[in-house]
Amino acid sequence: MAIFNGELTLEQTKLLPSESDIEFYEQHGWYKSPFILPEEVINLALEGAEKFYRGERDAILKTKDGFVDWTPHNSQGLRNNEFVSLQKHELRQLALNPVLGAIAAKLTRSSEIRLLDDQLISKPPKTNTPIGWHTDRAYWATCSSDRLLTAWIPLLDCDESLGPLVVIDGSHHWGGLEHMRLFNDPNLEELEAEFVQQGKEVVKVPMVLKKGQVSFHNCWTVHGSYSNSSNQTRTAMSVHYQDRENHYRPYQDLQGKEVHMFDEQLCRKLPNGDPDFSDPDVFPVVWSAS
Repeated sequence: MAIFNGELTLEQTKLLPSESDIEFYEQHGWYKSPFILPEEVINLALEGAEKFYRGERDAILKTKDGFVDWTPHNSQGLRNNEFVSLQKHELRQLALNPVLGAIAAKLTRSSEIRLLDDQLISKPPKTNTPIGWHTDRAYWATCSSDRLLTAWIPLLDCDESLGPLVVIDGSHHWGGLEHMRLFNDPNLEELEAEFVQQGKEVVKVPMVLKKGQVSFHNCWTVHGSYSNSSNQTRTAMSVHYQDRENHYRPYQDLQGKEVHMFDEQLCRKLPNGDPDFSDPDVFPVVWSAS
């Protein structure tokens, strides 16, 4: 397990968002960073991703069911693997990068940021690989906080042809998104039309980034992506973070059925039996002001 080191260099502190950047994030639901990750950091993560796809693991999760875990036996389209930082050291180093944690803390005005979970997503070239409009928060129903956020980290220069993350500007203010779990629905245009019919303004912002830049988005921001039409494989890591106050809460769906997320199976329990979303083995501190 990585040991938290809260010290940033002077140069790193200059990379943190300003007050105007934070206000922009609060208004629009997303933020693009400057160059914050050195090339060697990205290259190490890419090396880890390649090893992961070859089947190499540094640790094994205690259960193999209940989460998305692409293997070569699946289709050769979109690759989506969850909880990779718990299984591969190089990917864990990226997820626990203190600059990412410090930026997340700034954007959420939180005194502490912990890891929540993560995904390694790869789109082969010239493939039909859209990701449906969804909100991350809809998948995290048993989290108490609305300040959760995601860092999207492309492991290469990413223009629109590669099918980057696309956010809908200001959509985190819409409300009524508790059940938008449509990651696997490729019909983006149909849902966009529904948004418009509902009177919502749909302003799509593609996260076109250079290698070393990172985008962050609010847990309620509607986002998805289009297919990779380029000649390159588009590999990116989505790292999901939680603020200090986040904790487990019981949640039921519209039919009254209890909802759970896979994270709960990995972490220790509190004395009352609830999952402990501050378990350092699963949800380590990435940044703390103290």
